[in-house]
Amino acid sequence: MGKGHALSDGVIKKILLSYTYVAIWIFLSFTVIVYNKYILDKKLYNWPYPITLTMIHMVFCSSLAPVSMSRETYLRSVIPIGALYSLSLWLSNSAYIYLSVSFIQMLKALMPVAVYSIGVLLKKETFKSQTMTNMLSISFGVAIAAYGEAKFDVWGVVLQLGAVAFEATRLVLIQILLTSKGINLNPITSLYYVAPCCFVFLSVPWIFVEFPVLRETSSFHFDFVIFGTNSVCAFALNLAVFLLVGKTSALTMNVAGVVKDWLLIAFSWSVIKDTVTPLNLFGYGLVFLGVGYYNHCKLQALKAKDAQNKVQASDEEAGKLLEQRESEVAGKRNESQD
Repeated sequence: MGKGHALSDGVIKKILLSYTYVAIWIFLSFTVIVYNKYILDKKLYNWPYPITLTMIHMVFCSSLAPVSMSRETYLRSVIPIGALYSLSLWLSNSAYIYLSVSFIQMLKALMPVAVYSIGVLLKKETFKSQTMTNMLSISFGVAIAAYGEAKFDVWGVVLQLGAVAFEATRLVLIQILLTSKGINLNPITSLYYVAPCCFVFLSVPWIFVEFPVLRETSSFHFDFVIFGTNSVCAFALNLAVFLLVGKTSALTMNVAGVVKDWLLIAFSWSVIKDTVTPLNLFGYGLVFLGVGYYNHCKLQALKAKDAQNKVQASDEEAGKLLEQRESEVAGKRNESQD
């Protein structure tokens, strides 16, 4: 009888599936981040045009899977997500020009805080003071990491924080869009819908910001291998994001993001030779503890929900048995009266 606290098969299966999605997402995210940094960094491939790079990705994505959708749904659901996505991609890709990969990852650790806060505002999450305290401790850790950053650039930080805010809003909206009744989009279709309007949104800043510069640098030739493989990775990553958020939740994805960030910090320090200071690591250690605790709380909630469902099922079963017994007794009583 001591198995009351053990996880049921259903929960274990759910957790294993979540971890599989998470592992795929971490791998692809890692690849895209390092690849984008390589292309955009002036010291590496030296092609600092983040809007153009994002637009190449969007063209690649939109050419893959045509589907139809009512105009009203498109305007109400897809366009807000497309607008947020284009802003988030533009800002985060621009940040690679100013900041090191490791520091960008440390700033991105604010994502659970942003997702939780926006989730509460949009009534997707319930406000709990305990969770908020945890979120503030994560923010404090990020602040320490920023204070200890060797290559601190204010403009880069502003870009990255803006990207985090837009991305968090988008993740909560995707969850509302994907789980809202009536629209059951699979990962490919949602990507197909969002990519074209992203492209349109991005073309506005592109015309004013990057197009004039690109027109003057005539030496550029389009490297199909670099941009082709980069687009394939970006497409696969987008697919994994929609899959992960649709199958788990926006928050699971952000918790997984922290694991990916540690890997990237180690990579950028050892391979790209970025400077990582002890204060950076101390701040990020606090972040890691905060996110780990948050993950623990979510698992407890999942266990509790599973137990509640079991109790409910056994109560219903007991109720049915009782009804059956009562009808049998009533039937016998009627027989004896006859």
